[in-house]
Amino acid sequence: MIQFIIHYMAPMMFVGLIFFMVIGYPAAFSLAAVGLFFGFVAIELGVIAPDFLGNLTYQLFSVLSNDLLLAIPFFTFMGVILERCGLAEDLLDGFGQLFGGVRGGLSYAVILVGAVLGAITGTVAASVIAMGLISLPVMTRYGYNIRHATGVIAASGTITQLIPPSLVLIVLADQLQKSPGDMYIGATGASIVQVLLFMGWVFILSIFRPHYVPALPPEARTLRGWPLYWKCIRGMVPSLALIFIVLGTIFMGLATPTEAGAMGVVGAILLAWMNGRLTWKLIYQGMDMTMRLTAMVVFILLGARVFSLVFQGVGGSHWIEEMLTSLPGGVVGFLIFVNIFIFIIAFFLDFFEIAFIIVPLIAPAAQALGIDLIWLGVMICANMQTSFMHPPFGFALFYLRGIAPKTVKTRDIYMGAIPWLILQLILVGLLIAFPEMVTYFLDKDVVQDLDSIQILVPGTEGGSGLDSAPSFGLDSPPQFGQ
Repeated sequence: MIQFIIHYMAPMMFVGLIFFMVIGYPAAFSLAAVGLFFGFVAIELGVIAPDFLGNLTYQLFSVLSNDLLLAIPFFTFMGVILERCGLAEDLLDGFGQLFGGVRGGLSYAVILVGAVLGAITGTVAASVIAMGLISLPVMTRYGYNIRHATGVIAASGTITQLIPPSLVLIVLADQLQKSPGDMYIGATGASIVQVLLFMGWVFILSIFRPHYVPALPPEARTLRGWPLYWKCIRGMVPSLALIFIVLGTIFMGLATPTEAGAMGVVGAILLAWMNGRLTWKLIYQGMDMTMRLTAMVVFILLGARVFSLVFQGVGGSHWIEEMLTSLPGGVVGFLIFVNIFIFIIAFFLDFFEIAFIIVPLIAPAAQALGIDLIWLGVMICANMQTSFMHPPFGFALFYLRGIAPKTVKTRDIYMGAIPWLILQLILVGLLIAFPEMVTYFLDKDVVQDLDSIQILVPGTEGGSGLDSAPSFGLDSPPQFGQ
C-alpha cells in the first residue's frame, strides 16, 4: 500500500486538488492545503527530504518581488475608472448612430466598442457591466432578440481577455516565462480574427433572421453627415490616445507593462476629469476593487507555488510530461487534449486559477514537443475566454445577470451565450490549424548555417580564413610570450 502511495502520489495530489475545487473550497487555500498535506506525507514516506520544503521561502518571496505582477493593480484600477468615466457611452452613441441604418447595426457597435474598451481596460468585468448598462436597454427598445442581445454583450466583454493589454496575457507571460510584449503582439492577430468572427455571425443573422437584429428606425438616427462623424471622432480620439499610451509604448519598447499600466491610470483619471465624472467616491471604488482583485491573485499565486513545489518534489512534472508527450498524434494530439481539458475544467475554475495551476504543469511538455510557448499561451487565452461564457458558471453571465432588468430571464442569458461560445471554440481551432495567426508578427530567431560561414582575409582573393592565417598587419606572425 505504501509503495502504491509513493508511486502515485503526484496523480493523487492532482485528484485531491480537483476534489476541493469542485466542492467550492477557495482556490488559494485548496492549493496550499493540498500541497502542505502531501508535502508532510512525502517527508514521512521518505520521498523528499525535510530540507526540500525550505525552498518554499524563496518561492513565496519570488512571487512578492515579481515586478511584472504590479501591472495587475494598475490595469484593474484603470478599468474601474474607465467603466464609470463616460467613455463607453460616447463610443456606443457614436457607433450606434453610425451603424444604426443597417440590420444588426447595434450589434456591430457593441462588438467594436467592446474591442476598443478591451484594448484600454484589460478587464472583462468593466467591459460587460459598462456595455450591459448602456446598450441592453437600447437594444431591447428597438426590438432586438433578447437572447442575441445578451449574448453579444457578454461576448463583446470577453474579447477583453484576448485583446492586449489583457490581465490574462500578463499572467500567462509570467507563468510561461515569456515577454509580455511578445504575448501582446502574438495575441493581436487572434483578437482581430475573434472580432471578425463575431461580426460575421451578426451578418449571418441579419440575412437569415433579420427580425432578430432590426435596423434602427429613421427617427432614432438623430445624427447625420458631419455631426455624426464628429461625434464618432470625439469618442475615438481619447480611446486611441489611451491605447497608444498603454499598448504603443509597450510595442515600441519604451515602457514595460507595469509602467504602461501606471501611465494608463493617469490617462483614465484625466478622461474621468474631462467628462466631469472624477469624484472621491469613484477613486475609492477603484481602489477597493483593485485591492480585492490583487489580494485574490496574490493569494492564489502563493498557494499555487506551495502546490507546485511539492508536486515537482514527488515527481509530478515528470508524470505530466510523460503522459502528455506520449499522446497519439504528436503536437496536434497534445494541443487537442490540452484544449479539451481546459475547456472542461473552465466549468469549475476561473481564468486565474487555470493560469496558475494548469499552465505550469503543461508548459514543460509543450517545450519538449517543440511548441512555441507564445502560440500556446495565446491559444490557452482564447480557450479560457469560454470560462466567462460557460453556462451556468460563466462570470460574464453573472455580471450581465446582475445588471439586467428582472424581465430578462436567466435562461435567455444562458441560451444566448451558446452561439458565441461556439465562435470562441472555432477561434481555438483556427489557432491550431494556422499558427501564423500568432507567430507571423513575432521576431524570428536568426538561424545561421555554420558551414556557410566564410572568413575572408585582407590581401587574399577568395581566401576563407581557414586555409590561411591572418596577417595581423605585420610582416611576420606575432611572437607571443616575448
